[in-house]
Amino acid sequence: MTHTDQTLVFDADDTLWENNVLFERVIDGFLDWVAAPAGRDGARAVLDRIEAANAAALGYGSAVFRQSLADCLRQLNGDRTPTAAELDRIDALLTPLTRRGEVELIPGVADTLGALAARHRLLLLTKGDPDEQQAKVDASTIAHHFRSVHIVAEKSVDTYRRLTAELGLDPDRTWMIGNSPKSDIAPARLAGLRTVFIPHEHTWVLEHQELGPDEATLQLAAFPELLRHF
Repeated sequence: MTHTDQTLVFDADDTLWENNVLFERVIDGFLDWVAAPAGRDGARAVLDRIEAANAAALGYGSAVFRQSLADCLRQLNGDRTPTAAELDRIDALLTPLTRRGEVELIPGVADTLGALAARHRLLLLTKGDPDEQQAKVDASTIAHHFRSVHIVAEKSVDTYRRLTAELGLDPDRTWMIGNSPKSDIAPARLAGLRTVFIPHEHTWVLEHQELGPDEATLQLAAFPELLRHF
């Protein structure tokens, strides 16, 4: 049975289009450069810690990621400041992130959104650097399906409460749909919304969080399965 006339709020990165896998490719290249094979796990653990601290202090996006790579290189080299040549090498690794003019939609997204938009109110809620996120929205070719697009610095319980209040949403008929337990599911549930969890194999490690059983959270294996429920 499908729910009719619902408000469906969609996450963007790794829900609608590929994102973190691009960062992982950069990290693979970075680790190939800075760490011997036996030391890759340790270097990755250092980078993960630095990324967590920088995300909390500086936010998200390619500029913060660049800072994290430079900070990691500094720490791995005994607190030596990276040289200009080393920073240039980091910039070269980042080229696929900083110069992409298109996004890779996850399979089934375009057709599924088209069908859902015919019978539901669709919104887009994404976090990160405003210019970078807007550029991805513009390049996606699917922005016309959404009644409104909301780019925020962080997705917290207050974020969902503000969105609900500003748009006059009915929490019982509003669903947050995303791949991140930490940003899409847990805070939306605490704000009283219903949720749809669509796991992605490349979800960023900092977005991982254990989810307990919750009858108001629907878990699906793939994006097109939304059509069976909405």
